[in-house]
Amino acid sequence: MAAAQPEGCLAVAIRIPVRIVVLVLVVPVRLLWDALAVCGTFLYRNALRPAGRAIGAVLTFLCKAVFVWPWVGLWRYVIVPVGKGLAWLGRGLFVVPVMWLYARVLTPIGHGIAWLGRVLLVIPASWLYARVLTPLGRALWVGIGWLGKAVFVWPWVGLWRYVVVPVGVAIAWLVRTLIVVPAVWLYTAVLTPVGRGITTLLRWTLVVPLVALWRWVLAPVGRAIAVVAREIADAFGHAWRIAGHISLVVGRFLGTLLRWIFVEPVRWAYRTVLTPVGHVIRDVLWNPVAAAARSVGRTTRRALASARDTVRQARADVRRMLFGAPREAIPVARREPDTPETRTLGSSTTALMKD
Repeated sequence: MAAAQPEGCLAVAIRIPVRIVVLVLVVPVRLLWDALAVCGTFLYRNALRPAGRAIGAVLTFLCKAVFVWPWVGLWRYVIVPVGKGLAWLGRGLFVVPVMWLYARVLTPIGHGIAWLGRVLLVIPASWLYARVLTPLGRALWVGIGWLGKAVFVWPWVGLWRYVVVPVGVAIAWLVRTLIVVPAVWLYTAVLTPVGRGITTLLRWTLVVPLVALWRWVLAPVGRAIAVVAREIADAFGHAWRIAGHISLVVGRFLGTLLRWIFVEPVRWAYRTVLTPVGHVIRDVLWNPVAAAARSVGRTTRRALASARDTVRQARADVRRMLFGAPREAIPVARREPDTPETRTLGSSTTALMKD
């Protein structure tokens, strides 16, 4: 690792005041930030996340009910059975007859047509190509080649060799003599000295002052600004960490204070006052009142039951006085045997096991 650079007097002089000022400015911001973070975390865990899960579950159910389940049911109970039926029907009506027609009718006919085509067309055409067309084509190709050379190649070769090349050489000599040599002389004798003079003038009028300004003014000012900015950034970092520790201590203090001011008194009151009072109220007031209410309910139900029985008996007596007693049912002799008695451990249905 490279050795750390020594710090100047400017950095040491501005470090402590800047850190003090930044600490005073950052501590309230860090306390506010930590409070907002705690509130946001509590709100997210206890309100937003359960609400988001509930909304997500409802939206998932609605999406499935609207977009998934109807299409799944349509595919499973409508399209698939209909497709299977159509496939079976198409196979029975089209595929099997077409395959039989292809195998029994079209294939023999195609073999016959292929044999006739081979005998009547392919063999004569092959003999005609090998014995007549091939020699004739070779002769025509040789003649066309000589004709093409005489018409297109030899005239252009003569034109290039005896006209274009001499004219091009003459034009190149004229261009070199009239343009290239004067241009080279102009560049060497005129433009080069003028360019060097302009370069020297621009160097001493622009470049040298700008380099001096950068080296003796801008660079020192930039270094000083960089030192100040680095110290301010370091001060902000230290202040933010210190403010975090302060915020943690303040939060713990406030939590402990609230616990001893509100939570512990409420817990003590609940354990030592409200619980015994509740037990006394339950044993002295609530249980007797509940027992009395239950006894009153039982007495009321019994009274209602006796009144209902009395009314039912009176209705039966009135019906008997008006219409007479109901007729007794006459037993009818059945051909089926009677239902046997239920077997037990001490009974038997066989003669050997009976006492």
